[in-house]
Amino acid sequence: MLDNGLVKIIIAGEGGQGVQTIGELLAEAAYISGKKALYIPNFGVEQRGGVSIAFVQISKGEIGAPKFQKADLLVVLSQRSVERTRDYLKQGTIYLYDESNIQAPLIDDQAVGVHGYDTVAPEAFAKMVGTKEGEAITPPKQKDLTILGIPAAKVAKEQLTPRVFNIIILGALVSVSKVLEAEKIKEALERKLGEKFKLHPELRKLNFEALESGIHMGLDALTKEE
Repeated sequence: MLDNGLVKIIIAGEGGQGVQTIGELLAEAAYISGKKALYIPNFGVEQRGGVSIAFVQISKGEIGAPKFQKADLLVVLSQRSVERTRDYLKQGTIYLYDESNIQAPLIDDQAVGVHGYDTVAPEAFAKMVGTKEGEAITPPKQKDLTILGIPAAKVAKEQLTPRVFNIIILGALVSVSKVLEAEKIKEALERKLGEKFKLHPELRKLNFEALESGIHMGLDALTKEE
């Protein structure tokens, strides 16, 4: 759906939702695919309890400026992120958001800036928050956007675990952008979580199920949009 020459992606959510994990996995998968990738995390002073943003560029050729002003694909995981990312919209931006009417899944941790790969591992933290009923995200009402909603948090809660919420989002992102193949994402997961997968094979199954679930959600959302 996007021009694979150069794709500019922004993922925005609350600190602890695994936003930066998505960015790192996209960059890793791009390298595996023989493409160029540039990933820039944006924590600011909001490493915990604030909006976390990942800027990712993927290209067949060289990438010029490290930062960009407008996104081809904008992924939003919380209502506060809607407000923070409005300036990155342009005509034709694909706007992917979680339409679940439950609070955003978060890791209830005591450390500052936990955005790493432990956020997708079920044994990583014992206490989870973000599975209560809450206000759904309200996307912008601009008519020149392609707005796609998916029930990622709802499916994570009811069918898998909130801990793989971000992997569901990653799957949906891959299917709507068509910039990377799912198999390359799986290779990236193996590179980053391979040791944990060896110790706990059920984690591989859980993460891959989450990825496939997200891919199908993205494809369904595209079908509804057409």
